[in-house]
Amino acid sequence: MLHIGGINFDLDFFLRYLLTPPKSIWEGLWVTIEVSLLAQIAGVMLGLLVGLARLSKITVIRLGAALYSWAWRGTPVLVQLLIVYTGVAAAGIYRYPDLVIGPLVVPGALQAALITLTLNEAAYMGEIFRAAIQAIDRGQTDAARAIGMRPWGALRWVILPQAARIILPPLGNEFTLMIKGTSLLSVIGVRELFGTVQNINSATFRTFELFLIAAIWYLALTTVLSIGQRFLEIRLSRHERTAATVPANRSLLSRRV
Repeated sequence: MLHIGGINFDLDFFLRYLLTPPKSIWEGLWVTIEVSLLAQIAGVMLGLLVGLARLSKITVIRLGAALYSWAWRGTPVLVQLLIVYTGVAAAGIYRYPDLVIGPLVVPGALQAALITLTLNEAAYMGEIFRAAIQAIDRGQTDAARAIGMRPWGALRWVILPQAARIILPPLGNEFTLMIKGTSLLSVIGVRELFGTVQNINSATFRTFELFLIAAIWYLALTTVLSIGQRFLEIRLSRHERTAATVPANRSLLSRRV
């Protein structure tokens, strides 16, 4: 036991739970990863639709998407979570019975968590997609249309591949926020990483040690994500470096001749 100021820090307990975590922490960590991945993927897909709707020439669609983005980006995730889970059930709209999908059983709280995080993420990704698409030179679309591409074909094969390089950095930031945001799910009973640590804390009363362990796990997840994001950014920018190198090499060859 270490005494740091007024804190009694149980070093043995800390190292044991950090280096050889119990099964419950591994399960909570896995729930955090699953929820983050599913909500992020769904949020990106829905966000693309929101971004396209924000660019629509139809006023009703454009204003509807803007209203959606304004509402979900302007309110706290915790409030949204409680409205979607507790509020919707209290109003009798949907009471979140367990959902059975083959061998999988999705608890009601987990359903509400996925819905809330997806809808929240879609609002932010919609703005990211809108800004990225608008950043692509209009001439790219005109050139694609000039060779006979339909609008959706031009979007898929010309605009979105170029926009991906713009989207990737903020997408990585959003995924990082998603992982950290899952810690809020404990308020509705989802046993992700932080909720699991809270349960252990209620039995052991080693608050400082356990929450420090949770912080280290979140830091590890976001660090791995940052490394992966950096790798993808390098991969996507390879062709730009190649394009810049080829003219330079040709210039050197012409001088030697």
